[in-house]
Amino acid sequence: MALEKKTEIDKVEIVGQYKAVQVRQASWVEEDGVMIGGKSYHRWVVSAGDDYSNEEAEVQAVCAAVHTDEVKAAYAAFLAEQSISE
Repeated sequence: MALEKKTEIDKVEIVGQYKAVQVRQASWVEEDGVMIGGKSYHRWVVSAGDDYSNEEAEVQAVCAAVHTDEVKAAYAAFLAEQSISE
């Protein structure tokens, strides 16, 4: 009777004008190769300009593709505008 915790990135979505990358990681426990209980999920967002070097290769590839210099500049301008408004 061997218990093993498993995790995997099961969803990567690109959302919004500034190409936010939403990541979902599923976790579950298996006993002798059979899932017991259910899955739990952890989500996070990688925004344009964020350091994503510690993300898994798949997430890094998506970020590199969508977080172009143009998108990063537009997002930085948006954030600067928001801080002036406050």
